[in-house]
Amino acid sequence: MTKAPKITPTSGYVLIEPQEEERTTASGIVIPDTVSGEKPHQGKVISIGADSKEVGAAPCKINDTVIYKKWGGNEYKPAGSDKELMFVKFDDILALVK
Repeated sequence: MTKAPKITPTSGYVLIEPQEEERTTASGIVIPDTVSGEKPHQGKVISIGADSKEVGAAPCKINDTVIYKKWGGNEYKPAGSDKELMFVKFDDILALVK
């Protein structure tokens, strides 16, 4: 996991570290996301913006693993890091992974 940046999203947003999904062919060959062109849509919540009357309460908490809309969110790459993070709206979070 990337060291959590000191970033607090604005109300209605969460900051997520996407988790790459490992795909394997029937013969056992691993196909990374970079080859398949698929963006990950599951990740770990590392920071949450404030609740508000317009947006409501956050549907998750820090360290939860969530599934979000496939093309939802905005990418952000912290300076000095090779990992991209995602700002995702509360409404774009589809499920919690237990």
